[in-house]
Amino acid sequence: QTVDSRRPRARRAARRRVGAMISVRESTVWDLLQMQQTNLWCLPENYNLKYYFYHVLSWPQLLYVAEDHKGKVVGYVLAKMEEEQLPAHGHITSLSVLRTHRKCGLATKLMTSSHERMTESFDAHHVALHVRKSNRAAFHLYSQTLEYTIRDVEKGYYADGEDAYDMRKTFKDGKAGVAEALGA
Repeated sequence: QTVDSRRPRARRAARRRVGAMISVRESTVWDLLQMQQTNLWCLPENYNLKYYFYHVLSWPQLLYVAEDHKGKVVGYVLAKMEEEQLPAHGHITSLSVLRTHRKCGLATKLMTSSHERMTESFDAHHVALHVRKSNRAAFHLYSQTLEYTIRDVEKGYYADGEDAYDMRKTFKDGKAGVAEALGA
């Protein structure tokens, strides 16, 4: 075997080791600065710290972080509930995982943790999100792994004028259906 043919295997093994040293937990107010920093490193849409505070104070059970063995936040999901509109449903505001920790299943774990709490705590009917049309990796995660479907295309949704897919995942029969869908 050549060195080049072994590299992909070594990278996969390294990703498995990284994934094994990460914990996913509910976020706290003490995580907000690191969440904001992760957002700044990874995404073109950035939020004021006040926006993170609003989320953690309003829906603390829906925000999750992935942290490494040193306590560094390497990913997060920022979510909220839309309770004014019926049926009550969740909305994923932002999901981000540092490049060094991608391909370990962290984004999936963060999302499913938030999904579970949306149904347990709020009996959410569905969850919605927007994703850039050009973000193929995120689109694959949402459509293939997490089974979101496209509801619409919102023209010029982002500040730079890029279009967004408006996506939705419907939960089966509220709390019982989500537990079944997640294999619980």
